[in-house]
Amino acid sequence: MVSRQQVSGVENIPADGGFIAVANHLSDLDSLTAMRSIVDAGIPIYSLTKSSLFRVPVLGSVLRAGGQIPVQRSSSAASGSLAEAERVLRAGEAVMVFPEGTLSRDPLKWPMTGKTGAARLAMATGVPVLPMGQWGAHMILDTYSVRLRPLPRKDVRVRIGEPLDLSCYGSDVTDREAVRECTAEIMRAVTGLVEELRGLKAPRPFDLKYDGDPGRRRVGVRRPDPVEPEEARSDLGAHLGEESA
Repeated sequence: MVSRQQVSGVENIPADGGFIAVANHLSDLDSLTAMRSIVDAGIPIYSLTKSSLFRVPVLGSVLRAGGQIPVQRSSSAASGSLAEAERVLRAGEAVMVFPEGTLSRDPLKWPMTGKTGAARLAMATGVPVLPMGQWGAHMILDTYSVRLRPLPRKDVRVRIGEPLDLSCYGSDVTDREAVRECTAEIMRAVTGLVEELRGLKAPRPFDLKYDGDPGRRRVGVRRPDPVEPEEARSDLGAHLGEESA
């Protein structure tokens, strides 16, 4: 009623077996648009959903009836959510994960650096990761906004990429470097699809550790890009040359 959803790349969805679908996250609505893209292709999908939504009247009942997986954020119970997701994947089902862990805080609306949950699941189970990029749902309900803009109907576009084989990173989820690199590859694939949808080249990922956490339900501010090592050496060489002169 409020959107015209256009999905490309449906042929990339695995026909059988478990897989992890991953997507960027800009709006409280786009978790639904991403999952709808898979369900419309005839494949049921589960999601990792923040536990507070299970306490919302009606919605909580729907989530429980659909077998969605509650996530206890910032809690030791969070590992239990990953264990349940792993069980679902090993049973041959699909799981939706938003690897940023929250709505993007990037003021330019690009995907942020990812958290490691999707990579850990992929490494532990060996299932493929299906990258997805989406754009448009935030025009109906913007990031961290409470103002719904249903009219006129908005175009919501979803692009599904080819499945990622991440077996090169092994299965040892205690290998922090492998998990970090696997996470980065997942986010590069998602960002590439968003670039295609927007027709723009993405800047470096917004990083909560580098750019700073703006606080709950707030969009952040980008710091200047860090100086690359080669640039730093060039600047140092120029500075030393000036001193010699």
